[in-house]
Amino acid sequence: MKKRYIASAAGAIGAGAAGYILRNGENRHQFKTKVKTAARKIRDRYNGHEVDSTFEDAGAPDQAGKQDVAQLENAKMVSEGSQFGVEYYNQVKEEKNEKMNI
Repeated sequence: MKKRYIASAAGAIGAGAAGYILRNGENRHQFKTKVKTAARKIRDRYNGHEVDSTFEDAGAPDQAGKQDVAQLENAKMVSEGSQFGVEYYNQVKEEKNEKMNI
């Protein structure tokens, strides 16, 4: 078989399955909600909101919601007396506040 026939068959099967699943109103509502949530997450990550949350976590490493390895190492360094990350966070926050007030 040619590749285009395989792709066409896969597309037809996918469309049929989607039609069958989405024939129920509740399923359509759940699908729309999931698509909107995923789109919002992608848009936020693309616009830099994900980076901001990482920066916010660095400002208070022991209070972060997610506890990945890098975050735990940062919290360990702060507990041992390192203040570089916290001072940098405070400096950037002050600069942002000054720009907002001008």
